[in-house]
Amino acid sequence: MGVVRRAVLLLCFTSLLLPGMSHAGESFVNWEDPHVHPLDLTPDGNLLLAVNTADNRLMVFDVTSRRGLELVASIPVGLDPVSVRARSNTEAWVVNHISDSVSIVDLRRGTVTATIHTDDEPADVVFAGRPERAFITCSQVNRVLVVDPRRPDATPQRITLKGEDPRALAVSPDGRFVYAAIFESGNGSTILGGGSLIPDAYPPNAVSDTRGPYGGINPPPNAGSSFFPALNPANPPPPPVGLIVRKNTRGQWLDDNRADWTALVSGSNAAASGRLTGWDLPDRDLAIIDTASLDVSYATRLMNANMALAVHPSGSVTVVGTDARNEVRFEPNVNGRFLRVLMAVVDPRRPSSSLVHDLNPHLNYATPTVPQSVRNLSVGDPRGIAWNSRGTRAFVTGMGSNNVVAVGLGGARLAQAEVGEGPTGIVLDDSRDRLYVLNRFGASISVLSTDRLKELSRVAFFDPTPESLKAGRKHLYDTHKTSGLGHVACASCHIDGRMDRLAWDLGDPTGAVKSLAGQNLGMGLPLPPFEAWHPMKGPMTTQTLQDIIGKEPLHWRGDRASLEEFNPAFEGLQGDDAQLTTREMKELRSFLATLTFPPNPFRNLDNSLPRNLPLPGHYTTGRFAPAGQPLPNGDATRGMAIFRPPRLLAQGLFACNTCHTFPSGLAVDMQWTGAMWMPMPKGAMGESHHALVSTDGSTNVTLKVPQLRNVYEKVGMELTQKESLAGFAFIHDGSVDSLARFITEPTFNPESDQEVADLVALLLSFSGSELPRGSATDMFLPPGPDSKDSHAAVGQQVTLTTATPSEFARVLQFMSLAEQGKVGLVVKGRRSGEARGFTYLGGGVFQSDRASEKVGAFLLLAGARPGSELTYTVVPAGSERRIGVDQDQDGMLDRDELDRGRRPDLANDGRRLVEGEGAGQSGPLATADL
Repeated sequence: MGVVRRAVLLLCFTSLLLPGMSHAGESFVNWEDPHVHPLDLTPDGNLLLAVNTADNRLMVFDVTSRRGLELVASIPVGLDPVSVRARSNTEAWVVNHISDSVSIVDLRRGTVTATIHTDDEPADVVFAGRPERAFITCSQVNRVLVVDPRRPDATPQRITLKGEDPRALAVSPDGRFVYAAIFESGNGSTILGGGSLIPDAYPPNAVSDTRGPYGGINPPPNAGSSFFPALNPANPPPPPVGLIVRKNTRGQWLDDNRADWTALVSGSNAAASGRLTGWDLPDRDLAIIDTASLDVSYATRLMNANMALAVHPSGSVTVVGTDARNEVRFEPNVNGRFLRVLMAVVDPRRPSSSLVHDLNPHLNYATPTVPQSVRNLSVGDPRGIAWNSRGTRAFVTGMGSNNVVAVGLGGARLAQAEVGEGPTGIVLDDSRDRLYVLNRFGASISVLSTDRLKELSRVAFFDPTPESLKAGRKHLYDTHKTSGLGHVACASCHIDGRMDRLAWDLGDPTGAVKSLAGQNLGMGLPLPPFEAWHPMKGPMTTQTLQDIIGKEPLHWRGDRASLEEFNPAFEGLQGDDAQLTTREMKELRSFLATLTFPPNPFRNLDNSLPRNLPLPGHYTTGRFAPAGQPLPNGDATRGMAIFRPPRLLAQGLFACNTCHTFPSGLAVDMQWTGAMWMPMPKGAMGESHHALVSTDGSTNVTLKVPQLRNVYEKVGMELTQKESLAGFAFIHDGSVDSLARFITEPTFNPESDQEVADLVALLLSFSGSELPRGSATDMFLPPGPDSKDSHAAVGQQVTLTTATPSEFARVLQFMSLAEQGKVGLVVKGRRSGEARGFTYLGGGVFQSDRASEKVGAFLLLAGARPGSELTYTVVPAGSERRIGVDQDQDGMLDRDELDRGRRPDLANDGRRLVEGEGAGQSGPLATADL
């Protein structure tokens, strides 16, 4: 402990030499992380456990109370908890998506007793096998961690799954098998290149190849030998573009005109599309893990977004989610009908024998719009499922449709009920004939009868989400309000405000060419000529909505000047009979402005760039070493040097960083005058004018410079190998399969595979800010826009019970970062028998949740012991007061409110509150009338 005391004193001394702490950030940061399994019952059926994602807590409800569902504890855990599982009547495990951790919670004492550090973006946890082990999905790295619950701090076993983004888990009735749903599995569709203007560039123009089924006609017809709808005769000929093909049950790759491209995708002419002969896209949807051997098998071809699953009493596995029809071209043809909401039933003993059912059997998809009364029958964006004990009814939550539907084993609709906004988790209480539904957006729990499927009560809980965010969120998700059939919304493709990992050809043959007037063309630099936007633009991958407000124009081509220009899509793409009102569009804009990029998993804890980053899944392209060999470890700092001057591209015209500025990767909304960069004036809607370029070598000549902060989310297509996990990857149409491939295109000039690896490391580490900014007077390095992202340390945790050197060193790292004002730091746990909170002020001092009490860092550390565990959590700068000591932000600190018999989770509350025993915080905390 003497070493720790000296370290704390050294940190306090160092703080005197550093600039004063400045935590001017937002008190609430919205990562919009999705629920996976946010609700659970303890085995005895007495306690209902629910994650409060916005408040970073586990809520514990007593279901036996005569007053109805009653909140008896609210226990701080990690950042953005998305799943909870009861391991016993007294212990729960909570999965914290941003914190990359699992909190082990003692339900008797209402505190976290241990924190398990996981790989990036954990999603769910279950307990299975003999002896019992915990299985934890880590979605970003496509792994399942296997943890011994008796030794949670031991190194876990790691199972790599052959699928993108595994999330939801379930266990077979005998505990032998664990099932994992692959969220971004794809749907067996991929892209054939067809829009390149650069000789020898990748991918080859397979659509224009005369060996194709149309003899090289590009774009090919979509209705026999014609286009439907018909081409606008006033337009110039459409440019050659890529084409989406989809694999059928016989392994053939067909387009939407049923032309067979198999020879050019996986057959004898596969090289014409840049693929190897025998290339495949397996479309794995459900992983089946044998807990005895840890061997994995898969069920395939279910749907492209596998959102939730449950095990039927017979042992079959039921998966619910959505499936896109992205192989169908042109917006008029997919209007309102571009997606299906599905339920798949899989026999895990014969996973190839799955049955898939449409959860909206009342829809025939003949028209894009039906009466509102019919739309209200639809279920959209399904996020939870539970079977009754007899296996006669499954209950499915529709997060987008704000309802719960009951269906039979064959998917037939049996009943439905409206609940609160954004229902996700669902738990069946068979003994009481009750269903509990967690309404994510409405911050409530609905209690329903199972026999009549009627909502009996709705229990509200505390939600710190800003009202402006709540008001606009529904315009992204609400399927009944914003679509013609009631089952789709913007979030059907922009899932959770992000991507569906697919490309769509939403051109319109009947449309008109759009002028480039008012655009920032080339930033004032000498670029090749630009071309107006043709309405037949070819495939474009779905882009994330994170940090798009203030980064206009929008779309890959920049052909939407502002968010308001998307309003017609509510009618033209989603089939609704009305657009948003001006007020509603402002609400949507305000909501989208909150979407924030999460901590970068490739950066170091201090947010610095990695110097020796392993690059599994990244391969050489053949420009230097033979294609298909693993890349060496990358140094992102060297990659940054290559990205910036004096290394130049295009015969010395500019550097990578000239267009892709730090820290976002976007181009500037400025123009070069010959001496300096001058900002462009804002548009009529307050929109920016970030630059368009004409140098990408695409038949879509005029394109916006894209941001680079989520490129690691697009990895998975790899055509130097015989198998890919994704059918789309980089550039506007997703046709460039890997980062290494993009970097080795003819335009760029790396000098070795090591430099390729260094640039890949930089691109993977791009988000996180704290990169060198440009200058208003440097033509090669313009000053780029700010980025709405997160420090790499945000969410990181350590729970102290005994004084181990490594844990104390981690706490000191946290304090050092907070001292610099880069992050906030909070502490939660039990001290002197009370649930307490603390936030770091700097200089080795913590503010407690009593305004009159400040505690030195050493004294706080010294108080950690079994029974008085303390959990340190790094939080976004500016949020530490709310998360640490003032839950409701009313100015009175949490313990001061409890001392006065008031509610710390209700601003200006005057109701009496009795301190609870064994409940963790206090009780009763909530009743059904809140």
